[in-house]
Amino acid sequence: MAEDKNWIQGAIKHPGAFTKKAEEHGMSVSELAAKVTDNPDEYDKTTVRQANLAKTLKKLRKHKGK
Repeated sequence: MAEDKNWIQGAIKHPGAFTKKAEEHGMSVSELAAKVTDNPDEYDKTTVRQANLAKTLKKLRKHKGK
């Protein structure tokens, strides 16, 4: 299976949207992502997907730094 190296660009439709939501809630992106993934029924589907993507990108960044 060929790995698409530009999948992140395809996954991010509205750059900064989740960051804006986090700022509106007075939280960091990581804090909001944790809250959303702990309580997915309280948020719309888009926000849950954004939270999952934020957590995934954070993990990728950690691995890249090693």
